[in-house]
Parts: sequence; C-alpha cells; structure tokens
Amino acid sequence: MREFADDPPVEERIGDALRDTGATIAAAESATGGLIGSLLTDIPGSSDYFDRSVVTYSYDAKRDVLAIPREHLDEHGAVSEPVARAMARGVRDTADTTWGVATTGIAGPTGGDDEDPVGTVYIGVAYAGAWGSGESTSTVERYVFDGDRLQVKERFARQALRDALAAIEARRG
Repeated sequence: MREFADDPPVEERIGDALRDTGATIAAAESATGGLIGSLLTDIPGSSDYFDRSVVTYSYDAKRDVLAIPREHLDEHGAVSEPVARAMARGVRDTADTTWGVATTGIAGPTGGDDEDPVGTVYIGVAYAGAWGSGESTSTVERYVFDGDRLQVKERFARQALRDALAAIEARRG
C-alpha cells in the first residue's frame, strides 16, 4: 500500500498540518472503502486530529449517513461533482470537524464509460468556517488514474489527502 507514497508520506504531512493548526478532519469514502481512514491512522497520535471515516459505498448509505440529496444521485449519479461536494460537506458537518474530505469514483475493472472511465475519482474537500463568518468552503477536483483496482484505490486515497493538505496549507498561509 505504499506504491504511490511520497517521502515523507502525505498521511504524515497532513497530520503535522492539522496538529499545527489545531484542526480536525473526517472522511467520507466510497471508492476508497476506508483507505483514507486507514492511512491517517497509520500515523501515531492521529487521534489528535482524525475523527472518523465513514464508508458510504451504496446510494442508500450516502443518503442515510450523509444526507446526500436523492436529486444529486438521480441527476448526476454517485460518481459526480455534486455528490463529492455533498459528501465532503456532510461528513464535515456530521462529525463537527474543521475539514471533510470525500472520494467517489470508479475503481474498476468495470463500471466506467466514455465520460467517466475506470480510474475516475471526484475528490471533495470542505472547510468549516466559524458560524456566521461566511467562510465555509468546499471544492471538488476530478482525476483519472491508470492502474488496476488496488492501484487506483491507493491513488484516490493519497490524492484526497494531498488535496486536503493543499487546502489546509492555503488557509494557513
């Protein structure tokens, strides 16, 4: 599970950034199936900043656990920008953390199409600003990675942590 790890690994760097800013994070995972949470908890002391990871693989789980609107799922499908954004916001808010990160994608080997081939992932990152500040934000990025199922899952998870780390660092500086 270290095929695509940086040195130092992103899970270590994001932990340092969260600790330095006194922030917390939670993850909503679909295609990564809990891998983000696993990577984060590989780091000793991650309980200082990591709250939870919820795996919402099915449509029903996304609606039940994260309150993803049925309209998003009907109109756009689970692997889409609106769903990734709603997942990141949903986990941030239900966990009451500073940051939420979410993944929804197609790990393969089947399930892709011309618009979203196997290896496609949408990664959402949501920040909770202070109440009434209007500073809460969310972003979504779309990526397409090559590789077999396990390789793209690792790439999805590590990219999600890189995106969250970039957002944390941008807010800090």
